[in-house]
Amino acid sequence: MSNCTITNVEFIPGCTITQHLGLVQGSTVRAKHVGRDLMAGLKNFVGGELKGYTELLNESRQEAVARMVQQAEGIGANAVINVRFSTANVAPGAAEILAYGTAVVLERKL
Repeated sequence: MSNCTITNVEFIPGCTITQHLGLVQGSTVRAKHVGRDLMAGLKNFVGGELKGYTELLNESRQEAVARMVQQAEGIGANAVINVRFSTANVAPGAAEILAYGTAVVLERKL
């Protein structure tokens, strides 16, 4: 990933926001994998973590964040603050992961 600072807070101690560049976002839509679905069905009987789905969601979040950062850097930002995630079903067996935040230019205080 880049040198872009990413945080879920509204400001970063020791830094000043010198430019507010607006909302940036990144998303990905992923579908369930048949093999993962089969294993998830079996886990419903015995319980436990659905590791295949956990991995899928982690990969999806990483991809959404990377796309958000790419958009932010494209407009001149060196940070994205107040980052949030959203998930939505877009079709049976498919979900969107959305990462969004505020693109800013930060300057370190001396």
